[in-house]
Amino acid sequence: MSAPLPAGLRAITLDLDDTLWPIAPVIEQAEAALHAWLARHAPAVAERFDTEALRLLRDDVARDHPDWAHDFTRIRHVSIGIALQRCGHDPLMADAAFAAFFEARNMLQPYPGVPEALARLAARWPLLALTNGNADLSRQPFGRHFRGTVSAREFGIGKPDVRIFQEAMRRLGVAPHELLHVGDDWLLDVQGARAAGCHTAWIRHPHAQPPAQGTAGTCVVGSLVELADRLLAG
Repeated sequence: MSAPLPAGLRAITLDLDDTLWPIAPVIEQAEAALHAWLARHAPAVAERFDTEALRLLRDDVARDHPDWAHDFTRIRHVSIGIALQRCGHDPLMADAAFAAFFEARNMLQPYPGVPEALARLAARWPLLALTNGNADLSRQPFGRHFRGTVSAREFGIGKPDVRIFQEAMRRLGVAPHELLHVGDDWLLDVQGARAAGCHTAWIRHPHAQPPAQGTAGTCVVGSLVELADRLLAG
């Protein structure tokens, strides 16, 4: 059963990828943009590494450096440099190649109604992004509704570690019982925030299976629009 919405709410933190927009098509377009850049500027790399091979190389870097798990930017950048070097190109070209990737990675299409829902929520509560990803909200029109971002890359620790939630609370100046965290990932968002003592709202997408232990204690909604409607109805 979905939990009731919290009383005494003073701030809201929100996950980004797959909470405000679908991430799979974004990464697909960014990887295509990266490969197109390589085809123009480092054709030997594009010939040797298709998008799938570049993805596997990225995964190899992530596996070899588990201490970088909180920093997707570093993992991607290093993997591009390795591909360049293996094909006889200057690995410093990775800066420009990653810039092409990152520009496309930030061409986001939010879920229907998300910008309007953020505006409605921000008019009532301060909003802070809390993400393990590397999206740049300053590039988005709806980014103006956020007071800032706590990213795993910047902080050095990612969700579900309670310390990143505690940092968000510190920046917002609120206690755990005064914060609602919203996200789509049961482990990273819901369990992490609950371990930090916060209220939680799970955006359950149609394909998501409920956790084995059930959803008691968490508000379950199908979208940010539904959550905003419920929060602002009281």
